[in-house]
Amino acid sequence: MTTLTADAPELMCGLSETARKGIRTLALVGPPNSGKSTLFNNLTGMRQKVANFPGVTVEQRAGRLRGGHGETVTVLDLPGIHSLSPHSEDERVAADVLHGCMPGTAQPDAIALILDATHLNRHLVLAARIIALGLPTVVLLNMADSLRQQHGDVDLVALAGQLGTPVALISAARGEGLSTVRNFVNSVGAPPAPAELPVLQDVSHCREWAARVAIRAAYRRPLPPAWSQRLDAIFLHRYCGPAIFLAIVVGAFQAIFRLGQPLSNLLQDVLLASAQPLAAHIPAGIVRSLLLDGAWKGMTSVLVFLPQILLLFLLIGVLEDSGYLARAAVITDRSMAKLGLNGKAFIPLLSAYACAVPAIMATRTIENKRDRMATILIAPLMTCSARLPVYTMIIAAFVPDRPLAGIFLGTRAAAMLGLYIVGFLAAVATARLLKSSVLKSHSSPFVMELPTYRWPTLRSLGLRLADRSWAFVSRVGTVVLAVSLGLALLINLPAHPGQAGLQKSVLARVGQTMEPVIAPLGFNWKIGVGLLTSIAAREVIVGTLGTLYGMDPGTHAMTLQGALHADLSPGGAVALLLFFAFALQCTSTLAVVRRETNSWKWPLLQFSYMAALAYGSALLANQIVQHL
Repeated sequence: MTTLTADAPELMCGLSETARKGIRTLALVGPPNSGKSTLFNNLTGMRQKVANFPGVTVEQRAGRLRGGHGETVTVLDLPGIHSLSPHSEDERVAADVLHGCMPGTAQPDAIALILDATHLNRHLVLAARIIALGLPTVVLLNMADSLRQQHGDVDLVALAGQLGTPVALISAARGEGLSTVRNFVNSVGAPPAPAELPVLQDVSHCREWAARVAIRAAYRRPLPPAWSQRLDAIFLHRYCGPAIFLAIVVGAFQAIFRLGQPLSNLLQDVLLASAQPLAAHIPAGIVRSLLLDGAWKGMTSVLVFLPQILLLFLLIGVLEDSGYLARAAVITDRSMAKLGLNGKAFIPLLSAYACAVPAIMATRTIENKRDRMATILIAPLMTCSARLPVYTMIIAAFVPDRPLAGIFLGTRAAAMLGLYIVGFLAAVATARLLKSSVLKSHSSPFVMELPTYRWPTLRSLGLRLADRSWAFVSRVGTVVLAVSLGLALLINLPAHPGQAGLQKSVLARVGQTMEPVIAPLGFNWKIGVGLLTSIAAREVIVGTLGTLYGMDPGTHAMTLQGALHADLSPGGAVALLLFFAFALQCTSTLAVVRRETNSWKWPLLQFSYMAALAYGSALLANQIVQHL
């Protein structure tokens, strides 16, 4: 018998020391859908940060874990992998970090390998390669609750003996067995001697070895429960599946308005009331104008949309944690194939509904470079959450809230759904154009391991919402605050009180310079200023208009929706919605496309194409509505 070997010995650039006094860095490794990120969130809580690995666009998540003696251990959440023989940029980065070959990132001191206990036969293949690295490793069999519920079993002592590493059953979602990780961190010294296992030279040998190990560990694979099979028969049905998916999408938008709008109104009342004590201590003048009429109204105009945004992320979180989104990817694979895209493009495009930046980075899992490039170029056309405040603001101002299909669908939800559909259709048409011309390539098969159905936990959803709340509020407190203060200052220069002063301000002159270009769209100079500032981030236009109308004596007492209704024609309102549906008003997206493609050619082409599409559709919409 010989010792277990790694995939590619030539890649082992930075071997660890033979003895260690303690762990400073712990890497979480595991296949996709094994619960690795859920474990990371539970171990680190909110003590985490997100950044890129040096020199590449692959995202790394790092958090802090307190050891038993008060020391801090850095926990790295590496991208999900199936082996250490990389086929995508995601897998290559994870392999380089584990081998100590990633520039700027030291090899981790130890590894926590997370495997799905309900799919142990397949996942043990990865264990063979990870253990061969020679680093201290603990194997965590996740989904322990599902294993019990499905009457599966495994002999942990026998499996640990076969692997030569500690093995534990955990449930990351329920927080069971997490003390195992902390005990491992506190107790590890030198790595244990690896078990005497056969040399594993290729995937087939790994699979044979994994099957033998599972038998010796008395592993009884759980059978999927009957209700799970019945759900798959419905959700994956050729006709019922897409219909259910559409119903879920419609229900999500209806919930955003039916539940989110009252919450937004309540939040708006709270924010307005909170400004009154401050207003009582600030005398009338330039300072009051800058702080209250300018910065405060600009920030609160954006903050009031936090409930709708959190509802959107809550619904996405429930669908993802329950295992339904993986089924949705299978359903949409047929449609993706007709566009020439791989089914793997579904997950990045779906995440683009939250934000295009992580969506573009998520294309790393697509092996075909042309498929990946096409997905990058169409991702910003999907309606991201930054567009949600703009859509909600205009729809609430111009669309009366009336039922269309009883309680299931109202006019406002239908308008919002229509905008999402318009963005999706534009992405479909663009993908079709790209895949039939400059990015033409052969289609590749789509393979996805379907996770088991699970009830989402309040802790997991709570951490997700807390993270999104902090990201949104911090953006309002930095970008929107800075823009609002700058605008309030420019409105007061030169100093002329009243309506005439506003029209003669430096900011008004900038907007009026744009009016000949944007007037055919039904936009005035205030909208023009908003279009300029929204290049930093789409939602900034809401804060910009809140500041401009808040400092205008003619609209000072109105709500933002009321001011827009009085100042914008119906044609201009539709044009503004379509402009934001198509325009690439996001500097961060342009920057990540530049880094991802390593060229300015593609982001400039993308920006120009989407700007032309936005202007043309807005111009056409305004002309049509005017003649109705």
